[in-house]
Amino acid sequence: LLGLLPGRLSVFPLFFLALVLGFASLLWLQLSCSGEGPVLGSGQSPGAPRQPCPPQTPLLPAEDEPSWGPHRLALLVPFRERFEELLAFVPHMHHFLSKKRIRHHIFILNQVDHFRFNRASLINVGFLESGNDTDYIAMHDVDLLPLNEQLDYGFPEAGPFHVASPELHPLYHYKTYVGGILLLTKQHYEMCNGMSNRFWGWGREDDEFYRRIKGAGLQVHRPSGITTGYETFQHLHDPAWRKRDQKRIAAQKQEQFKVDREGGLNNIRYQIESRTSLSVAGAPCTVLNILLDCDTSETPWCTFG
Repeated sequence: LLGLLPGRLSVFPLFFLALVLGFASLLWLQLSCSGEGPVLGSGQSPGAPRQPCPPQTPLLPAEDEPSWGPHRLALLVPFRERFEELLAFVPHMHHFLSKKRIRHHIFILNQVDHFRFNRASLINVGFLESGNDTDYIAMHDVDLLPLNEQLDYGFPEAGPFHVASPELHPLYHYKTYVGGILLLTKQHYEMCNGMSNRFWGWGREDDEFYRRIKGAGLQVHRPSGITTGYETFQHLHDPAWRKRDQKRIAAQKQEQFKVDREGGLNNIRYQIESRTSLSVAGAPCTVLNILLDCDTSETPWCTFG
């Protein structure tokens, strides 16, 4: 490369050229991963999902900084064996929330027992274990990354706030959908008695929770003025190689459409095997290894038999 340059080119122009090339490379990477430019890599279709941007330097809230606001969010992330998604999720969300000056604590709710996955029960555990220093929660899927900085993650004083609304979620568009990302004050979550513990396997727990919200006299609020549509979020899940547990066993198919009027926060049974503080690419989080309990006489579908 040096042989192609003029012989009397001084050190300063070379240094300037290196700075320009470095800046151009960083700009290309940012546009490619943020969804505003072409997709990195060959062989990908124009609509292929972009990779999340490399984590930037974390913004840490100063406890005496009033611009961060008085509220603190507990980000509750139900989890089991999806480590590659977790590595992208934690730094992305920490930077996203810090840039919006939202005090937060990320809780990874890792189910380590031998039962089928129970997203709702894990959220109940996360709520109970999140501590008194947080006053609202986000029920947040690990495979859904917000890309639009106009999305509101603030304190949902008026009622449950569905960030991943049907108009924005890349997959689910029915009007009663409240899954993906849902914010609630702790008071409102208690008014609903949390979520039902009867949903083992994938799906339906959000639909039942929508009925609980309505039964508690609460109204679901959703974003307005967001123009990015179905590109508002990056969905990391790849169904081709990570199958969801959609099997329905015994009476589970009939039970999944019923409202659980008895269970929730009041009868969740679990143990915390361990609690570990981690840093993922400079972003802090707490991992709770959770052992759920199942009464097989009540919900025999918590196991595969």
